[in-house]
Amino acid sequence: MHVAINGWFWAQESTGSGQYLRHLVASLNKVAPSLKLSLVLPPHIPQATGVPEGVNAIGTGNIARLGKAGKVFFEQRAFPRIAGRIKADIAHVPYWAPPLSCPVKLVTTVLDVIPLQFPIYSPGLLTSLYTSLVSIAARGSNHVITISETAKLDIEEYLGIPEDKISVTYLSHDLRFHPRLGSERDAAVREKYDLPERFVLYLGGFDWRKQVNMLLLAYTYVAEADGDTFPLVIAGREPAWNDQLFPDMRAYSSKLGIDDYVRWIGFVDEKDKPSLYRLADVFAFPSMYEGFGLTALEALASGTPVITSNALVFEEVLEDAVYMVDNAREMAGAIIALLIQPPLRETMINQGLALASKYSWRKTAQETLAVYEDVLRSQSQ
Repeated sequence: MHVAINGWFWAQESTGSGQYLRHLVASLNKVAPSLKLSLVLPPHIPQATGVPEGVNAIGTGNIARLGKAGKVFFEQRAFPRIAGRIKADIAHVPYWAPPLSCPVKLVTTVLDVIPLQFPIYSPGLLTSLYTSLVSIAARGSNHVITISETAKLDIEEYLGIPEDKISVTYLSHDLRFHPRLGSERDAAVREKYDLPERFVLYLGGFDWRKQVNMLLLAYTYVAEADGDTFPLVIAGREPAWNDQLFPDMRAYSSKLGIDDYVRWIGFVDEKDKPSLYRLADVFAFPSMYEGFGLTALEALASGTPVITSNALVFEEVLEDAVYMVDNAREMAGAIIALLIQPPLRETMINQGLALASKYSWRKTAQETLAVYEDVLRSQSQ
């Protein structure tokens, strides 16, 4: 079997789509050495950058342009054209942007349908048109893969794709997220980001659904209890703040009067994330919606207790390994409890480690391979 994979996000390791793509390709290469994999890369990515041995990297040369228009051209014309030219059996687009027309069988991974669920994520005419384009194209895929049962239900509802055309393959954490392995780097990471001795951590984006405002409000209660001892460290590349998609969280922190207890450390290198999780006393992840919640799983695998919102996907994926809350007051109570009650803390750490051990990229790859095989079988029937 020969599978061509869209590699647009190959160089974007800090994004969910980039992590999924890299882990999937590497794991497929290991679990199915007889599988022929061709990674089709856009022209702005050097072909040899991190591509596993045995995977054929194909550049698009001059047939694709860069920029927003170039991305659409790559997705709709360049990638399917190359998949047909190299006589692939299956073309796999590992994010929600399949071509309207493809000369070979098409599998699409839809991580979530957030732009359809929350219109705030489709501002402006061009973004709305793009969302409409990929929605129509996804319905024409031979099969759709997604990353949770929660996301599957949303795909059925918002894209109208029947249940039997959607398969769930859960994500996993990288093995470098571990309570001990790699801990010799922790001191250097603490110094690099000037981290306090003890702290509560948030790592992620700042868009509307992430609900960083809930965490900041919760910290008004934590600050009263012992904010000096347990400051809040907020990690992630800050956006251009605006009042809608990216509400100004720095301004909100100042309004709440908690600036003395909040440290903004900015973008964190991928190689430093395991240490950052390990060094934190608690990881807070108040997002109202995720396709899976990989960041929280990484923290659990690192031996750090996690608090999340009471979102449906967390109940599915993280089960009883995290402390789920409904509002800022409950989040504050959970943070304080995990900081001052060692037995509760140890219980949550152990449950988190046990939960994390259930997930593996090898299993993700095996289940993806099964989808490829089913698609090919349906072709011959």
